Amino acid sequence: MITIQKMKKYIQTILILFTLTSCSQNAIEMKTPENANQKFNEFISKKKFVEKPYPNFYLGIADEKMRPIFTEKINQVALDFKSVAESKKPTDKEYQEKIRIGLLRFKDIYLDLDTEDREQVCVYFEELMDIVGLESSNGQLNKFLYGFDPN
Repeated sequence: MITIQKMKKYIQTILILFTLTSCSQNAIEMKTPENANQKFNEFISKKKFVEKPYPNFYLGIADEKMRPIFTEKINQVALDFKSVAESKKPTDKEYQEKIRIGLLRFKDIYLDLDTEDREQVCVYFEELMDIVGLESSNGQLNKFLYGFDPN
C-alpha cells in the first residue's frame, strides 16, 4: 500500500524530471553578429589544412591529395552555419545540429585523418562557432577528436 508521503515523493520526482527535460530541450535564440557574412566568406576563401606554426603548430595535412576533400567538407559546414545565421531566428540547437551533420561528413574519411588533421578539423569548427558566438559544441568536437566526451 502506497502512503500519501510516498505518493508525494513520486509526484515531486516526476515533476522535477519533466522540468529538467523541458529546460534542456529549449533552444536559445542567438543574435547573428553584423559582420558574420563577411567572416564566413573569408573563412571559405582561405586556404585550409596548410602549415600553421603558431598557435597550433600544425604541420599541414598528412596526405596532400586529401586537402581538397577535407576543404570541401569544412567549407560545407561554413555554408551550413551561414544559412542558420541568415535565418530569421537562429538558435543554438540549429548550430548544434549543423555541427553534428558536419562531423558526420568526415565519417567516410575518418581513418584518413591523423590526429593532427582531426585537431585541425576541430579548430575550423571552433572558428565557425566563434563567428556566431556559439560557446560550446556540447561535447561533439571532443567525441570526434577523442572518441568520447571527457567532460
